[in-house]
Amino acid sequence: MSAVSEAATEGLVTPRPQLRTPRSRSFALTVRALGPVALLVLWWAASATGLLTPDVLASPAEVLRAVGELWGNGQLPDALTTSLTRSGIGLLIGLAAGLVLGITTGFTRLGDELLDSSLQTLRTIPFLALVPLFMVWFGINETAKILLIAVATTFPMYVSTSSGVRNTDPKLVEAMRSFGMSRLAVVREVVLPGALPSLLAGLRLSMTLSVIALIAAEEINATAGIGYLMSQAQSYARTDILAVCILIYGLLGLSADILVRLLERVLMPWRRPQGEAR
Repeated sequence: MSAVSEAATEGLVTPRPQLRTPRSRSFALTVRALGPVALLVLWWAASATGLLTPDVLASPAEVLRAVGELWGNGQLPDALTTSLTRSGIGLLIGLAAGLVLGITTGFTRLGDELLDSSLQTLRTIPFLALVPLFMVWFGINETAKILLIAVATTFPMYVSTSSGVRNTDPKLVEAMRSFGMSRLAVVREVVLPGALPSLLAGLRLSMTLSVIALIAAEEINATAGIGYLMSQAQSYARTDILAVCILIYGLLGLSADILVRLLERVLMPWRRPQGEAR
């Protein structure tokens, strides 16, 4: 019997368990910073050698001077306040609408039959195509800008919420109902905690889209905000101010992603960090 076992196992490789290599937080942050630092160095080198002329893109030093100029005369703080207010209000409306609609279609059969097909159809319409229509409906005031951001951020949250609610264990829901829990209590105590990973994924997508929609919204005859600074800089060919505005939009998107990552660490401490060996 032992000879048969030896013959059967001959040539097989001894399994080696995969060991995790511990990494310090400072090392992880350093690795994450390598990409942006490399881009900054390339930008500086191209500007210093004349490969990148100021009429194409201002140098990093000129961009820093533009930041100081805009901050000193108060234009940059005012523009940031206006843009963040627009984006924040639109995002809150979109998240609330997406959450309510997602729970309705994911948790109730009637809601799914009544709403899902219509919402999926509306989801396929690019929100940029709604800009002319919103200008006709709401004019060129703040309402059109905020609602455009709200529409853009509703559907990612809706899809993620609906999917997360549908994936909740039906036996667990039925057990809670048998103990006398109301529908609202089941949603609050069982469904939403179970759908938390999907909710956070929807939040990340919605927050990123709120920045993209903000750029489009501020093209609607804006008289304040980062988009207004961009249009003014375009008129005077100020590539340094254009670069400042583009970098601000990028930093807003990065800040939104970092915020969601922090929420994941707080709300789901058991979850492995992204990219960690399993």
